[in-house]
Amino acid sequence: MRKNYTTALYLLLVLPFVCRAQSGQLVGDNLTKTREEVVNVVKLLFDAMRVGDATTAKSVFDSTARLQTTFTDYQGKASMMTEDVAGFVKAIGTPHDQIWDERVWSYDVRIDGSLATVWADYTFYLGDKMSHCGVDAFQLFKSPSGWKIIQIADTRRTTDCSTDPNKEVHNLLDRWHYAAAIADEDIFFGLMTPDAVYIGTDEAERWTRDELKSWSSKFFARDSAWVFHPIKRAVYLSDDGKMAWFEEHLDTWMGICRGSGVLVRTPDGWRIRHYVLSVAVPNDAIQAYIKLIKSMATTATPPAKAPDTQGQK
Repeated sequence: MRKNYTTALYLLLVLPFVCRAQSGQLVGDNLTKTREEVVNVVKLLFDAMRVGDATTAKSVFDSTARLQTTFTDYQGKASMMTEDVAGFVKAIGTPHDQIWDERVWSYDVRIDGSLATVWADYTFYLGDKMSHCGVDAFQLFKSPSGWKIIQIADTRRTTDCSTDPNKEVHNLLDRWHYAAAIADEDIFFGLMTPDAVYIGTDEAERWTRDELKSWSSKFFARDSAWVFHPIKRAVYLSDDGKMAWFEEHLDTWMGICRGSGVLVRTPDGWRIRHYVLSVAVPNDAIQAYIKLIKSMATTATPPAKAPDTQGQK
């Protein structure tokens, strides 16, 4: 009894201080490197699933690991089942006609010392056919032989599944520009967050979503508010899949313009939170442009106009 009491007291009073001294918080390059190590373990598991490599799949798990799945049963009740890791690994190595392709769209990683968690949005395909989607919640432990998975809990559903966030962003921006072309006010402003900001080409043009909506109502009353044709676009996604930013070239009545902005992922899907429109001035024309701007410097600044309707009378 005395021995058990002494051990318990050690765990409560001494061990926490030892752990804090040994672990600490990762920062900078160390955090980036450790994050990559953790994510690579998860990626290694999914790569092994695709090629049916049971040996590699087994190597990423700790001997104490467990698998759990939460789902809604046919009666609409929340349910959970536990799967044996050994059985899962065996299934990976058993020949099957279709590739098991778990496509992960984002990795939200949290690390403290020897413990890491990874929240990963995924869509699972059997061959080319989508089966289901959800979230994989990984827990990993840094053992003497490296990071090992100690638990995976996942959700599974067959609705509201992502097919490719990059394509989703492209599609939303294309819809947004098209909505302006056909003067669909509901769609255009509905694809922006309530706190969205639109920066136009004039120095006075900084609009909140509702300010722009109010001012431009007369343009959306026409058959077409304005027409911007996207020429090319690059999209970038944050690691956690919650934010995207982009840059694009547009064919407009002003000539070639450039747009850039930020989107956020909401419960209703991607929405535009910030957009900047600028006129592309060729380097060969920049001196003439500077002279023109200087010649206008002494004139009064005109009232702000809708950034994309000037000249479309």
